[in-house]
Amino acid sequence: MTPTALVEHCQATLEPLEAEVNRAWWNANTDASNEHQRRRAVAELAMSDALADTETFVAIRSARSDRALETKPARMLALLEQAYTPHQADPDLRRRIVELQSSIDARFARHRGTIGNEAVDENAILDVLRTSTDVAHRQAAWDASKSVGPVVAADVRELARLRNEVARSLGYRDYFAMALATTEYDEGRLFATLDAVDAATTSEYRQLKATLDEQRAARFDVAIDALRPWHYDDPFLQETPIDIGVDLDDCFAGADLQELTARTYAGVGIDVDGVLGRSDLLPRPGKVQHAFCIDVDRRGDVRVLCNIAPNERWAETMLHEFGHAAYFCGVSDELPWLLRTMHMALTEGVALRCGRLIHEPEWLHKIAGLHSTQVAELAPRLRAARRAHLLLFARWTLVMTNFERRLYANPDGVLDELWWDLVERFQLVHRPDSRDAPDWAAKIHIAVAPVYYQNYLYGELIASQLTHAFGPLVDDPDAGRALVAQFFAPGAMPRWDRLIETATGSALSPNVLVHDLAS
Repeated sequence: MTPTALVEHCQATLEPLEAEVNRAWWNANTDASNEHQRRRAVAELAMSDALADTETFVAIRSARSDRALETKPARMLALLEQAYTPHQADPDLRRRIVELQSSIDARFARHRGTIGNEAVDENAILDVLRTSTDVAHRQAAWDASKSVGPVVAADVRELARLRNEVARSLGYRDYFAMALATTEYDEGRLFATLDAVDAATTSEYRQLKATLDEQRAARFDVAIDALRPWHYDDPFLQETPIDIGVDLDDCFAGADLQELTARTYAGVGIDVDGVLGRSDLLPRPGKVQHAFCIDVDRRGDVRVLCNIAPNERWAETMLHEFGHAAYFCGVSDELPWLLRTMHMALTEGVALRCGRLIHEPEWLHKIAGLHSTQVAELAPRLRAARRAHLLLFARWTLVMTNFERRLYANPDGVLDELWWDLVERFQLVHRPDSRDAPDWAAKIHIAVAPVYYQNYLYGELIASQLTHAFGPLVDDPDAGRALVAQFFAPGAMPRWDRLIETATGSALSPNVLVHDLAS
């Protein structure tokens, strides 16, 4: 079989299977029933079986050794090798992984913590942490946010063991190393970037955290060293607290977030009405409480799941998720199916860039409709909020990435203690007294989106470079057209790092974070 015929065979095999997986995954997240969970597992196993085809995998590797290949076939074969590699494992082992991950995901979707005797969703928990001055009530809400941890922790450890078993059978140190290698990341470069981010943010984060803690201690009338996780606005301190940011909830209290989202993208010449129509945006029982965007078939069936409420957090989330949608829809339909996608760091970069609009004066005035005088008064606090977000999220990413590396190094380790060691080191948040619980397992990404958080870190760097390269993206169709043509349309044809350099004029560097913190 020629390389071209091999690629066409793989595309014809994988395209319908991936679409079926994505439809089943969507259904399982919008309605976490046992039947949808079963259908999802069946679809994922069918996809895994196809990717496990040893004969095809050997043919792909053999074809990749042909240095006379043209650029496009070579690129598609590289992507196929990355896709097939993690599935070259025993069928029973693959089945156990798929079924266990599906089960954990369904439990996250169905789980609701309790405050007192009342079951509460994530929106209610966050509302308590943002507004309540009753410390006992806050602690109960924080406990509710972590209550899913004990439900899934043992299975998350088992899932890590099984993933490691696959990785080591293929010659990798562990699953963490394999996940990076099969997504075009160099582990040494990644941790050099993390070290650079740590060094660039440590001093300024300490100052920011000291200011926040002084305000929190005064608000709750406690000593600074008595502050605990429930004294902050977010269960993981990954979002900017009101004290050191800006509270825009009143600006969106009566807003139609779907209309604001459509208006934002229309201003740069991108129509998202079709995606809005296919999406599931309102909260209800039995539905996953988070947010995501999915490209079901790489042919235009793009959908967003949210649980919107009329507040700043969900306004930003809508802009973020529809940034993913705009990217998915903007990939050239002239590309072959295999190339009608993109690296996860790239789409996270676009989504994070679009989410940042919520704190940009021009967007608040022109799109959200705030009066120019109000925007001018908010401007210094908006800059402070943006800077605080960069610091907080950088430190949170250091926790997540270092934790996952250690998790896969030893799934049977003392993870509960390790989690709080990292939180105290990087975020300067004191662990609860005498805490003995798997709080790490309450973060859904660790179970069902493993070894992913580095995409958010690189995404923040990419978002900054996109801002410098393409401007403010508010009512500027020329900027939108340039973004689509130069960044979206190429799809996965170029490597992610090369596309960044070509589209923005410079290679990705942690220095962009230093620049943004100083501005």
